[in-house]
Amino acid sequence: MRRSFASLLFFPENFSQTFFLLPLFAALCVAGCASTTASSETAKSALASRVTPNNFVEGAASGQKPAGLDKLAQLWQTRTEGGSVSDYPIGPGDVLEISVPAAEELSNRTVRVSAEGNISLPLIGVVQASGVTEAELEEEIKRKLQKDYLQNPQVNLFVREYHSRQVAVLGAVAQPGLYSLTSGADTILKLISMAGGMTAEAAPRIQFIPAEPVAHGEAKELASALPVQLVGKDPSPLILKGADPIVIDVKSLTQGGKQIYLSLPVRPGDVIMVPGSGEVLVEGWVEKPGSYKITPGLTVVGAVAAAGGPLFPANTGAVKLIRPAREGEKNVFLDLEKLKRREEPDVPVQEGDVIEVASSAPKLIPYGFYRFFSSVLHVGASASIY
Repeated sequence: MRRSFASLLFFPENFSQTFFLLPLFAALCVAGCASTTASSETAKSALASRVTPNNFVEGAASGQKPAGLDKLAQLWQTRTEGGSVSDYPIGPGDVLEISVPAAEELSNRTVRVSAEGNISLPLIGVVQASGVTEAELEEEIKRKLQKDYLQNPQVNLFVREYHSRQVAVLGAVAQPGLYSLTSGADTILKLISMAGGMTAEAAPRIQFIPAEPVAHGEAKELASALPVQLVGKDPSPLILKGADPIVIDVKSLTQGGKQIYLSLPVRPGDVIMVPGSGEVLVEGWVEKPGSYKITPGLTVVGAVAAAGGPLFPANTGAVKLIRPAREGEKNVFLDLEKLKRREEPDVPVQEGDVIEVASSAPKLIPYGFYRFFSSVLHVGASASIY
């Protein structure tokens, strides 16, 4: 069986074979040192010009606003400047209970608002219900009855089921689904609470898709189109494909004292999505490369530590973080030692991140000798003595 050069060097079959290969290994290391260092510096400088650790960090630690915070502030102003909505208008699909004690035909009627926004009642016929409030619809029914049948009738109207004022709360919450708004004061935080709160697997961010004014039925259509098994997990790949969500970094908002944005009033058709934390891949010169579950607050330093820490040949001054984004991958080199000393802001990891710990060419030479002598001592110690 043929064996590779590395296996012959680090796991020799005999001493003569090892001493023959040692000079060759040293020459290769010296040659590789110059080329690897040059290519590493070129790549590092090229990527550093595109992305820096500061603009890679979303939150207060970077000294910049979190992604989407400007859009969030603008949306906050739009939805609060006119005051809260005291009562939403009735819409298609809503189920109404109507009672007129003086008219037997209308003593206890349950009707559903049609897709055209109408309801049909005995005595008065078709009535436009969509776009008006409960009080306005009561007055219209009362006016029609007074015209031909009754004097000053008492009309009681109650919305039994709301289907036109629903908000979708999806992802890593206890009870994902559609939730009806009770008033214009309902907020993002209240809707998440109605859904049972965020689960332990939830990422520390919320993806919020505000509805357009004409898209009141969007949340229902969006959620009903999803497979049931995905609604409770992380449907973001399906929903976000053609959307531009506002990312609310819960952790950074809390640290920055701007929890106010979690009190953003929600409107019918909004989509609130809590993504799962997912996993981060740590590869390269670490003790235990592999995928690791992202826990709240996990950073690059913590992920590398979870992987057993860097090995001796690791280039801790240029740990590469690869993050997928809509416009393509974003890469940045981080100095692990500076992160540990807090000279640079540590970067919270996200689902899909890849952390590459490359080797340092100058460290490979002593590491190779260390492995070589370790192998020699191991072979010598295990040899039988007669």
